[in-house]
Amino acid sequence: MRPSLFKINKKMVQKFTAIGNIGKPPEVRTLEDGTKVAKTTMAVTESYKNKDGQKVENTTWLNLVFWRGLAGVVEQYVKKGDLIFIEGKLQNREYEKDGQKKYFTEIVCNEMKMLGGRKNESDSPAPQGGEKSNSGTENSSDGQNPDNLPF
Repeated sequence: MRPSLFKINKKMVQKFTAIGNIGKPPEVRTLEDGTKVAKTTMAVTESYKNKDGQKVENTTWLNLVFWRGLAGVVEQYVKKGDLIFIEGKLQNREYEKDGQKKYFTEIVCNEMKMLGGRKNESDSPAPQGGEKSNSGTENSSDGQNPDNLPF
């Protein structure tokens, strides 16, 4: 029997990353226990030239879910059309409608970075937001709490 080159760890890791544009204004609600949840969609477009040299674009729509502090950042700063980077895990869910089971996939985001400046009167860039899913606290990309930042 050949010795294994890799030790198999039974704990699986699932990580999904994407860059795309927000497709609709985030819908934010607060649960009974005070936890915020934000939902929106994101368009990820792939473009390439086919064998005839014509540009072809394929757009995939993703359902995004943000929890807790990250939902607050999304509520405050993310608008339709914004370019963002997300990281999270895929989650398949099902529900019943009119007696038929419906299935859908969403990305539960635990990290988010805004990739363009916020376009408003002051033209000031929006802060970068991120959250580790198990900490329940909001972190910026350099590990500081955004409440302590000077903007």
